[in-house]
Amino acid sequence: MNRSRTQSYWFTLRDSPFLLFRQLSVLSFFFLLVAVTAGFTQQPSRADQLNDEQIIEFYQRAQGSGLTEMQIEQAAMSQGYTLTDIAKMRQRMAKIRQQSNRTGQISGDTLVNRSQQGTLSQRPYARGDSLNLLRRDTIRRPYIFGAALFQGTSLTFEPNLRIATPRNYVVGPDDELVVEIYGNSTESFRLRVSPEGSVRMLNLAPIFVSGLTIEQAEQRIVGRLRQAFQGLNRPNSGTYASVTLGNIRSIRVTMVGEVVMPGTYTLSSLSTAFNALYLAGGPNPETGSFRDIQVIRNNRVIRTIDLYDYLLRADKKDDIRLLDQDVIRVNDYGVRVEMAGQVKRPAIYEVKPGETLKNVLSFAGGFTDRAYTFSITLRRNTPRELRISTITQEQIATFIPQSGDKYTTGEILNRYENRIQISGAVMRPGDYALGDEITSVRSLISRAEGLRKDAFLNRAVLYRERENTDLEAIPFDVGRLMRNETEDIPLARQDSVHIYSVRDLREPYYVSVQGAVNRPDTIPYVTNLTVTDLIALSGGFQEGATPTRIEVARRIREDTTKMTGGETVQVFQFSIDRSLNLQPADARFPLKPFDVVYVRTSPRYELQQNVAVFGEVMHPGNYAIESRSERISDVLRRVGGLKAGAFLPGARFSRRGIPIATDLGAILEDPGVSGNLLLEVGDSLIIPKRPETVSIQGAVLNPSTVSFTEGFHFKDYVTQAGGYTDNARQKRAYVIYANGLKDRTKRFLFFKKYPKIEPGSRVIVPFGPLTDDRRLTAGERIGLISVIGTMTVTLTTVIINLARLF
Repeated sequence: MNRSRTQSYWFTLRDSPFLLFRQLSVLSFFFLLVAVTAGFTQQPSRADQLNDEQIIEFYQRAQGSGLTEMQIEQAAMSQGYTLTDIAKMRQRMAKIRQQSNRTGQISGDTLVNRSQQGTLSQRPYARGDSLNLLRRDTIRRPYIFGAALFQGTSLTFEPNLRIATPRNYVVGPDDELVVEIYGNSTESFRLRVSPEGSVRMLNLAPIFVSGLTIEQAEQRIVGRLRQAFQGLNRPNSGTYASVTLGNIRSIRVTMVGEVVMPGTYTLSSLSTAFNALYLAGGPNPETGSFRDIQVIRNNRVIRTIDLYDYLLRADKKDDIRLLDQDVIRVNDYGVRVEMAGQVKRPAIYEVKPGETLKNVLSFAGGFTDRAYTFSITLRRNTPRELRISTITQEQIATFIPQSGDKYTTGEILNRYENRIQISGAVMRPGDYALGDEITSVRSLISRAEGLRKDAFLNRAVLYRERENTDLEAIPFDVGRLMRNETEDIPLARQDSVHIYSVRDLREPYYVSVQGAVNRPDTIPYVTNLTVTDLIALSGGFQEGATPTRIEVARRIREDTTKMTGGETVQVFQFSIDRSLNLQPADARFPLKPFDVVYVRTSPRYELQQNVAVFGEVMHPGNYAIESRSERISDVLRRVGGLKAGAFLPGARFSRRGIPIATDLGAILEDPGVSGNLLLEVGDSLIIPKRPETVSIQGAVLNPSTVSFTEGFHFKDYVTQAGGYTDNARQKRAYVIYANGLKDRTKRFLFFKKYPKIEPGSRVIVPFGPLTDDRRLTAGERIGLISVIGTMTVTLTTVIINLARLF
């Protein structure tokens, strides 16, 4: 951000609390800088420690931040400076100013950056979209071409204050001129133009410079300085002078007409017409002209701005520098037309007198790649209604647009004017151009480099588009056509020829191999493929394969003389060794399409199948099933016996993760019992240690686990759990033993037989439904009996009276 914009920002927010805080922060920094530079120590006055250059630099920086002298002194007191220090500073600053009035300079440093004097106008919509209130929905109406130039905030046309002094710059009041004298004499002056338009330096008479360019002002100032410096700027004089522009003034420009925000704006004297238009929001998109903008100076139009020159050609010839009291007037637009459809920039454009539709088309960037350029559709307003016209290519260069016209460019059709196609069994299928070389089917096939070897010669099809766009199929014999045995077929636009392949007219051929091979698969059929070839392609035999029993199943297709009525396939058997050698007669047996080769597995070949035995056995682990008749008792003999702590009643047998209740003790005593199951792969047997607890669960007052006590019965363990609850179903109580077997409570007449309790058992007492069958109190029973007696007496009396009545 340059210095002029910074000052404008300070003056815009001068009265805000944020600015006060910012000013105090800046002053704190300045005073700290001055104190450090002066090497401050505890002395009677701080002002005595500062030299003239430090005081001038401090005041220049403070004033550059937008503070007055009163605000500077107040801030100095807040930083600990006394009234005596401030008074001395004021006296020294007045003395420095008196010296500067005599010498025309305030400091020997002439390299201070150029800055803007005064408060400049700011754009009303500095934040966000500057023309948000004027934005239209572009879906319903295209935008006005050029309006977007003034809608954003990234393009401001703000003048650059760090450029070299423009030689045609016109000097005015409040401008600052920097005069540098160098050579045999060295001086520097910063001269501010007075309201009367003059500057003073040394003891010379005032010099009137207002209204002069920098070059003219330099000549006048150098001429006056020759009174003090003999031969200034003359050859061999040794003393030279230059005049440049220092701090610049502000000017006031008035914006009238069809602008977004008309009014008077304070601008930098380096500002141009585009800068003023941007501050005012640009021409009003609804009514303002973008091509007829007048710059009026002294009641005379000095320039007419056409923004299209800048928008379309980046030509800034009309961006002239403004002077004080200039007026910029945006006129009403004259003729506007809309360009829609297949143009590069669909929008509403303004047309000046003498311009044609060709000019408007160039404003829109011309046609797109898919534009229908043969004609343009015009919709024109008439005094009563709308009218449609068609403009041909020849009329575009001379056609004069009228206000309100809408020109629509269509899109080319998605079809071809000379395309023909060929597909199928030719060497180069694709699209071709119908013309002198390709006029018939034979010439088209020749251009496609002929037929492939798999082409089906008996029949091909020509598809032709009829007048109603329906397709018509025209079959022909392509073999006879290519042998010149039939007449050639002439082609028309959009014709498509398809040559069939023999593969298109049959089911895809394949052969399969299944069974004991490493990679059972289905592969495409190849002529002369044998059984051994197919087995080799499938990776050879598996370990359990039986090469002596190989079968080939073949579909019954044509030859059925040797077939009986009930056969559905033909089966051929072969004997082969593991080296893939067939008998000489079998080796000449070729496979046919859809044959399936089966390789059998040895009847006694099986993978090892294991069962697991863990727990209190001598050799726990996995055991292979030796035969199909092996049972639980057989594997128990192979584990080497049981350990001393083994608990057979608690042995658990599982199959596929599902527990199966078994009595292992009974199986060991009598292997012929029904629980001695045949082993299957994945079976597991766990023989635990002897448990020492009994669990009581269900409808008892305190479900718990207690230690097993020899001689305790069912009721004893229920008693240890606190007894039954009110809704306990005692008759349904049962026991689950450690091996998964269960036993329930039995009843005979009035006698109950409870199940035996063993270590590791779980006593289960089921719950019954909850009911509200509490007993009545004595008072409730007496009251109920009294009500029933009263009702009985009343009912008896009623019956007797009814009997007497009837």
